[in-house]
Amino acid sequence: MGKTGYFTHRDCWKHDMGRGHPECPERLDAIEDRLLLTGVGDALEHRDVPLATLAQITRAHSEAHLEHLESLHQRLVADEPAGGPRHAQLDPDTILNRFTLLAARRAAGAAIAATDAVMAGEVDNAFCSVRPPGHHACYEQAMGFCFLNNVAIAARHALEVHGLERVAIVDFDVHHGNGTENILSNDPRVLMVGFFQHPFYPYSGTEHPASNMLNLPIPAYTRGMDVRELIEAAWMPRLEEFAPEMIFVSAGFDAHREDDLGQLGLTENDFAWITGRVRDVARRHAQGRIVSMLEGGYNLDALARSVEAHIRVLADL
Repeated sequence: MGKTGYFTHRDCWKHDMGRGHPECPERLDAIEDRLLLTGVGDALEHRDVPLATLAQITRAHSEAHLEHLESLHQRLVADEPAGGPRHAQLDPDTILNRFTLLAARRAAGAAIAATDAVMAGEVDNAFCSVRPPGHHACYEQAMGFCFLNNVAIAARHALEVHGLERVAIVDFDVHHGNGTENILSNDPRVLMVGFFQHPFYPYSGTEHPASNMLNLPIPAYTRGMDVRELIEAAWMPRLEEFAPEMIFVSAGFDAHREDDLGQLGLTENDFAWITGRVRDVARRHAQGRIVSMLEGGYNLDALARSVEAHIRVLADL
């Protein structure tokens, strides 16, 4: 049985975008309850999560982006005693409260801490059960429920602090990881492979991607076995050729057939299979080093079952 780190923090529950928003704190409750009920949580090494620093964040984002988020945060805090608004809206789907920036820095901090723990050999791999998610956050823009790009921050940390020469990012969210692509395009040290429903938000990923981006746009209602065939034919040869020294996963579970935010037909067994293929590459080329970050997944029961399946493969349970 491998040793899998589990990174989360109660600050991630404090970010709340308002009643009825699908990216809600209850997502983390559902995961925690499932891991407790099944006993999977007992097999994991629970680790502390620091706040990401300015230096760590600005490896993937501009200082102006952080300053903009900070100014919105400060305005909410300053206006609260006078009965001011509880939220600030960046776009129709992406909303801050007084704790959003704290939660986002914890989520990015989890990505950093997990990377450090895996690189140090303290754990074999890691899953970060954090929110807000990150893969839509661009170099200078928050969007799509995302404020800081956790995976991009962690990948740059692995390259620039730990001195790795090649890292891969695997993104299996129902939505294209446009923010990660925006930040890491044309970085020869990074290979990003992903699939996503198309056409679908954010309506990107198909127009002349950089050579280090392997995007698989797939139509609505595609089922799991078809996705597996595409991964075997397209992802696996590129990953083997690239021989990454570490793999980061943007683990979105909204491609599940029970999730109403997408129209793909995957199940938790498909997520387990995908995780197994990623693990195979990591064992051959990266000393088993994987850091997985929670992205989407909005049907609470399907999310919880899928995360359990994903972690069981990571931990060899």
